[in-house]
Formats: sequence, C-alpha cells, structure tokens
Amino acid sequence: MKKRIIGCLLTGLLTLSSSAQISKTLSPYSQFGLGVIAEQSTGFNRGMSGLGIGIRDGKIANVINPASYSAVDSLTMIIDMGVSGQITNHKEGNKKVNSKTADFDYAVTAFRILPKFGASIGVIPYSNIGYSYYDAEWVGEPETFSYAKITDNYYNNTYTGSGGFSQAFLGLGWEFAKGFSIGANMSYFWGKYTKTISAVFNDSYANMLTKTYSTNVNSWKLDLGAQWTGKINENDRLTVGAIAGIGHKLGAEASLSIVNTNTQTSVTTTSTDSVPNGLSIPFTFGAGVSLVHKNSLTLGVDYVMQRWGALDYPMVNETTKRYQATSGVLKDRHKVTIGADWIPDANPLSRGFFKHIHYRLGASYATPYYNIGAVEGPKELAVSAGLAIPIVNTWNNRTTLNVSAQWVNTSAKNLVTENSFRITIGLTFNERWFAKWKVD
Repeated sequence: MKKRIIGCLLTGLLTLSSSAQISKTLSPYSQFGLGVIAEQSTGFNRGMSGLGIGIRDGKIANVINPASYSAVDSLTMIIDMGVSGQITNHKEGNKKVNSKTADFDYAVTAFRILPKFGASIGVIPYSNIGYSYYDAEWVGEPETFSYAKITDNYYNNTYTGSGGFSQAFLGLGWEFAKGFSIGANMSYFWGKYTKTISAVFNDSYANMLTKTYSTNVNSWKLDLGAQWTGKINENDRLTVGAIAGIGHKLGAEASLSIVNTNTQTSVTTTSTDSVPNGLSIPFTFGAGVSLVHKNSLTLGVDYVMQRWGALDYPMVNETTKRYQATSGVLKDRHKVTIGADWIPDANPLSRGFFKHIHYRLGASYATPYYNIGAVEGPKELAVSAGLAIPIVNTWNNRTTLNVSAQWVNTSAKNLVTENSFRITIGLTFNERWFAKWKVD
C-alpha cells in the first residue's frame, strides 16, 4: 500500500510539473539575467523570509536543505501545496503604476523510506520573467538605439518579455550517524523565455525594428545538503546546516533575431545570431544555524552566496554588433536571512486551539546578481510574517494551513523602485497514513 501511494504521488507531481505555470512577475527587472530569482521554498519557510538551511523538523518538507528529509516521521506522509499572489507598486520619478499577479507556486511531498532515510518529490520555481513597458527617445542623443540613424527625430521603444524556469526534483536524506545527516535534491531543470524590443520610427524613417531574444532549456540541477543537530542543554537543541548547488552550463542555445521592416514598401530584412550553450546556473553555497528552545521557540539565520560573477552572459557587442558570451554582466549574489517560529504550547495533547498556532517572523537582504549597463542592479529587502493554523479533525490536528505575508522593496539608484505585498497560502497535509490499526 505504501509503495502504491508513493507511486501515485510521484506520477501526479511529474504530471503537474509538465503542465503547471510558474508564478508570474510584472517587474521590468525580470528582463535581466535569468529573471527574478524565486523563493525556492514552501509555506513553512516563507513566513520566515525563506529561512531553512539550519531548520530540522519531521513535521514539514524543508526543500531548502535536503539533509532534513531524514527527520520525517516514519508514520506520516507530508503533502504541501501552495499558491501566491502579490500587488506591486512600480515608481520611477513622479510616475507610479500598480500591478497584480497570482499563480500556482509549489507542490512538495515528503515521506520515510527506511529508518533514518527520507525522501521528497516536488515542483518549485527557480526564476520568473514577465514585463511590458515602453519609452520614447530622441535620435541623436548619446544613448541612441543601436541601429537608428542619427538625425533630429524620435522613436518609441516597446519592451515585452515572458517565461521563467522551474525544477521538478527527487530528494533523499540520510542520517548516517547520530545527529549527522546528508542529502541531495536531483532536479529536472526546464524553462524558456522570449524577450522583445521593438523600435517604431516616425514617418521620416518609415520603418520598424524588432529584436527578439529567446531560449529553451531542458537540463539538470543538483543541490547537496548536510546537517548536524544535538542538544546543548536540557532545554535547547542546536542545528547547523550547509548547502551547495552545482553550477554548470545548461546546454541551451541563446538566440537573437533582428527584423527590420519598411512600413511604406513592406520590405523586410531578417538576420539571426546565436550563442551555443550560452546560459548557465551558478555554483551556490549556503550555511545556516537554528536554536530550538523547549520545542517552542525556534531562532535561525542563513547566509547564501551564488557565484554569478564567474559566468558569462549573452549580450550584443556594440562594436562588432555580434551576439556573444560576455563577462562582467553578472555579479555574485549574497543573501542573509533571519527568522523565528514560536508556538505557545508544543505539547500536542494539550487543549486550546490558539496554543497550537505557529507564529512566524523573518527578514532578508539580498544583493543584485547583474549590472544594468554601468549601474548596479536592484537590491532586495524583505520582511515577512506568517501563521501555521492547525486544521482540527476527528483523528488529529497535524494538518496545517500556512499563511504568510511579505513586503519586498526592490530598488536601484536612479532606476525603478518596486514595493510588493505578497500573500502565500499553503496547505500541509501531515497524516498518519501508515499507522497500523489495532482492534481489541
């Protein structure tokens, strides 16, 4: 029965991974690099701004550190699914625009295979791309369009883009010695994007120029994790964790198509260029620690570094006009997260509904992983709060509704400032499916 249930869940999640849309964004910053880096976590972590490297709890599926899977209870099957929505205010100078987005976010399951050996299967986003805006420029100014003639006139630029990347993974975690665990998430990494820039000139030019950047990725991703946990006194337990993501090229061709159309004669010329194997994901390293006091209060801090600066990125060389791998476009990304989780009464047999609600707080700060011309990209500051509300049934109350709210400020000097308010709702099923009933 256990094998059948696990097989059905695996089939269902892989089907979901082939059809589900990753969560969307409407940020103009998503046109750079591989897009806006998504929260690669579940509802539990998001109430603490994504804290998780040093978190070890057998009642949750902590995909941030696969070593944590070895803590999953042998009698339970954890299923965690979530959706998110956000409202964003985009501000540039005196101009303000609001946008709204909502979509499916993640689906994860975790279960025990053997004693001290757990597993997880799931689908989570990696990055999101989505934007649409325009501007007008006078031809002849220093930052003129690359293919425009120099004259006293103007043109309109329209920028649109969509796509993103996701990962469907199988994770394993093994406690090989008392307190010491290792794990790995092995992922199918896929996605695509289309980014278009259209320049429409006035009647004296009578032409339209469209540049389209595109790619389609089907690759792999491997993330490793380790944890040590142990009591430091009668009331406190310490967990130290580390993660590492293997950086590599994605084997995808980055393509550029340029179409120049004379709107008066309807004559069109097309040129194409490409960078074989032009996209990569970076080596990632992270470390975290958490302290649990009386099984009631959890405090933690994480640090993650992504080595984007070591990677080339396809760009048009303004001198040669060739589309080619370019260094110096990307830069290393650093992120620091702090968080806390508190439950008034950790005893599952005690009475009182509000005593069993988890209250969570978190904050994070991340540096940009790309430059916008000569300007550093946007920094990200986030503050979050969340609740884990038990859903009481006639058997137990281990199933919870995770609700988190997050405010995110994204800003770069003299560029667009974004303030987002994001809500994530996740449902964690954690039932005793494998317990044997005994009848007297």
